[in-house]
Amino acid sequence: MTKREQFLAEAAKRILITDGAFGTEIQRCKLAAADYAGDLGLARDQKGNNDILALTRPDVPEAIHRAYFEAGADIAETNTFSANRISQADYGAEHLVRDINVESAKLARRVADEFEARDGRPRFVAGALGPTNKTLSLSPDVNDPGFREIDFDELKHVYREQIDALVEGGADFILIETVFDTLNAKAGVMAAIEAGEALGRDLPIMLSMTLTDLSGRNLSGHTVEAFWHAVRHARPLTIGLNCSFGAEQLRPHVKSLAAIADALIMVYPNAGLPNELGAYDELPATTAALVNDWADHGQVNVLGGCCGSTPDHIRAIAEAVAGLPPRALPTPEVRTRLAGLEPMTMAA
Repeated sequence: MTKREQFLAEAAKRILITDGAFGTEIQRCKLAAADYAGDLGLARDQKGNNDILALTRPDVPEAIHRAYFEAGADIAETNTFSANRISQADYGAEHLVRDINVESAKLARRVADEFEARDGRPRFVAGALGPTNKTLSLSPDVNDPGFREIDFDELKHVYREQIDALVEGGADFILIETVFDTLNAKAGVMAAIEAGEALGRDLPIMLSMTLTDLSGRNLSGHTVEAFWHAVRHARPLTIGLNCSFGAEQLRPHVKSLAAIADALIMVYPNAGLPNELGAYDELPATTAALVNDWADHGQVNVLGGCCGSTPDHIRAIAEAVAGLPPRALPTPEVRTRLAGLEPMTMAA
């Protein structure tokens, strides 16, 4: 079986569990600047460069992967959210992008295989691609609406470099997550498709949008329905939402997406909304009860957590949905579906 087939087979049996936050878990480790810098000899301060820990303190992301698998996760997302040339330029570490991604994927792969060998239950590795700190759809200069800091081909190349390294390290899927700009996501999709063609095999894509307001739009203005219409051609293994808000605020948008997408729905919300100090106070039992409501209504196939979620949150989610049936995929009517900021379905 291919990895896509294996994943779909497991998802037909039960609601699968992806892992939780990496950034806030790393913050809890209270690492010093020297932990990030290691002996790489980089000129700039690396503190906060979570991705580089794959090279300087691999024991930290490894321990986090282990904790999430122990909590019941089926999927490890690589600690590579900012492991691209654009984001690493802030740290003067662009030349380490390949090494960071290869080592991060190898680390996740090794731990996933170890847990699979223990009980025979398949574990998967999703190579994580963040949105970068650039946007293709919007100008960063209010005085020049047509200005862009980067173009589509350049961003596609940036993503392709990262994808190739993640696959080399052992990633099963490419997870394009926290999508605030739909055009950025399409550059990632194209890079992943081209990477799969170069490999001569299927390279499954996971897509996860993030909402920037309660009306259900991302930063580039697309609704969840319009986003789905814009990326459905990629045949994503999963489509869904992450980060954004807590599960309570995502409820109507999960319902909308679940009704129209003929792909698995994966949702991993924040552990509530941050308090005035930026910390997340939502208890694991609260998060689990909220996402369990989606499962009870047949709206999800994969669940996990984003910012503020811990192994305890993932354990509570896994226990809450154990034994509940996964969402059945709808069979949408064959129609021409287009998208601007709003979805459009052409009349028959």
